[in-house]
Amino acid sequence: MWDKSKIIRVGIIGGGYMGKAHAVAARVASANAELGVEIRLEGVAASTPESAARYKEKYGFRHAFESAESLLQSDQIDAVIIASPQSTHLRFVELAAKTGKAILCEKSMGRDIAESQSIVKLASHLPNLVGYNYIQTPATALAKKLLDEKTIGEIIWYRGEHHEDFLVNADCNEWRKVGDANGTLGDLMPHPIHNALTLAGPITAVIADMKQHSNVRNEKANPDANDDQVQCMCSFANGANGFISASRVAHGKKMGLTYEVHGTKGALRFDQEDQNSLHLYRANQDAGFQRILAAPGHGQYAMFCQGPGHGTGYQDQIIIEQVAFYQAILGIKPASPSFKDGLEVMKVCTAIRQSYQTQSWTVV
Repeated sequence: MWDKSKIIRVGIIGGGYMGKAHAVAARVASANAELGVEIRLEGVAASTPESAARYKEKYGFRHAFESAESLLQSDQIDAVIIASPQSTHLRFVELAAKTGKAILCEKSMGRDIAESQSIVKLASHLPNLVGYNYIQTPATALAKKLLDEKTIGEIIWYRGEHHEDFLVNADCNEWRKVGDANGTLGDLMPHPIHNALTLAGPITAVIADMKQHSNVRNEKANPDANDDQVQCMCSFANGANGFISASRVAHGKKMGLTYEVHGTKGALRFDQEDQNSLHLYRANQDAGFQRILAAPGHGQYAMFCQGPGHGTGYQDQIIIEQVAFYQAILGIKPASPSFKDGLEVMKVCTAIRQSYQTQSWTVV
């Protein structure tokens, strides 16, 4: 059990979009969940010492470290949040594990399945969590509960998507077009895969296609560019089949993370752009889908509000994620999703790439 005078000293690597989200979440997570400990923003490291100093002042860290390595080797840090590029994850997890730090690592854990396997092995003796924050919405927690209770019977079909349009204009996003880990399969597709694994269970086989769409990005064709769009049909261990897709050039989609689950007695559907609603259909109800508003009793909704329908937002997903991390550190319950869960996602991603390369069904 955790003691250390009821303080968890947190270090964050990376101060950009996700670094800021994690810094803000760390400030309020304990109060939201009534953990009874102080979550202290002890230190930050970034790509340069100057950036770290700037983030220290902006977000309220006690120290700015000269490098990620110096933060990870410091005995001032109890838990580390890795919000840096995927290419750094394995090295940073290795250093954190050597000094016994609890680890929250942004998805995807590694650039490939070999790195992800190494990350799982390195951190197996420590509290660890991988940052699939979209599974943390209260509406999705309700969906998981309804599926576990067989409210819609046995699952027979699953559809999952993650469609956005941020690369329709590729200006200032040159780095996203280089390397497998930065393509749609490495960047967006892991989210709907993780949702599918959580809600419908293990995926056993896939047949996939991947595309580049330089014409949509208004660029010349580049054979070395990574993928813009991925889709696959899949088979689940429970006998269900389904379809999962992701795109970064889908016009008009800002957070098009959706799923639809069909069972023998009904169906569920969810859209992240309306993240405080879950739609439930029970068989033989002519009225169609029932809209259920997020409310206390649905996942961690009550941490934020006692009134149904008031809603949670993206930042709240990060808070819920961090609460799970701190509960694992405190010995309250294991963190979820763990690095092992992240590895299962990478196994499916690997099978998708192999399927595309061989143009055939591929076993996960």
